[in-house]
Amino acid sequence: MVNLTLQNGFLLMGFSNDRKFQIFYALLFLVAYLLAVTGNLLIITIITLDHHLHSPMYYFLKHLSLLDLCFISVTVPQSIANSLLGNDYISLSQCILQVFFFIALASSEVAILTVMSYDRYAAICRPLQYETIMNPRACSHSVIAVWSAGGLSGLMHTAINFSIPLCGERVIHQFFCDIPQMLKLACSYEFSREIAVAAFTTSSAFICLISIMLSYIRIFSTVLRIPSAEGRTKVFSTCLPHLFVVTFFLSAAGFEFLRPPSGSPSAMDLMFSIFYTVIPPTLNPVIYSLRNEAMKAALRKVLSKEEFAHRKMHLKAMFKL
Repeated sequence: MVNLTLQNGFLLMGFSNDRKFQIFYALLFLVAYLLAVTGNLLIITIITLDHHLHSPMYYFLKHLSLLDLCFISVTVPQSIANSLLGNDYISLSQCILQVFFFIALASSEVAILTVMSYDRYAAICRPLQYETIMNPRACSHSVIAVWSAGGLSGLMHTAINFSIPLCGERVIHQFFCDIPQMLKLACSYEFSREIAVAAFTTSSAFICLISIMLSYIRIFSTVLRIPSAEGRTKVFSTCLPHLFVVTFFLSAAGFEFLRPPSGSPSAMDLMFSIFYTVIPPTLNPVIYSLRNEAMKAALRKVLSKEEFAHRKMHLKAMFKL
């Protein structure tokens, strides 16, 4: 094993040292990445182009897709490149950027999921005040707060994590610069500040989780009082995908970050990291589009020949100007 210094970077010991398995995992990640990029770009495009989807729910969904697109791009392309090149090395600057953007985007995703749950609560439980509560100004301020909170969280974690002295070989048993794995490299009793920041972030995530749960308790209690079965089905088709995304993302991330650290690497670490880094950004477009009639109708409209002809004429008119 190469003895690396902090200035030279780290070795990412991902899935396997076998060349055949490295290429196999790289191809799997490439397929997942292309699906995630295509799906999320499609949602962003559809919501942007279709004026019928210019409502708070789809406004937040567009930002969720943007976050997913950025989130998966932080870790997966680097892992694909390392596997294909047979090179496990990542420089210090790359690792710093990866940790910052990973934590910032993950925190922002938790925040936007919380905002989306409140939006559904306001729409279902307070329909008469909905337009007042979720006015354009409130929506834009919510999104600014989401991105700002994520950036602040990423900045704190990055500053503290890379100020901790590391002992021994700089080998990370993960396919990206994962903070729990990096803390295993810390010298004894040197990571109390990172634990304090992690406790703050965990508390914030727990508050978001409680807010989401309270929103959905109110939503389901209201939905069950709707006399029309069709009305209940429509509400559930909107809310259940969001609840699934929240549960899957937070449970996988929570298990990985909150469980006691083990002394030796395991396949469980890799599996749960995939559950919250790769699967949610890949599945979110499918979950939100396949069960949403408005999204499916907008997709058919965007892909129709008439719409293509209309867009082409519009672009020609713009260039003439």
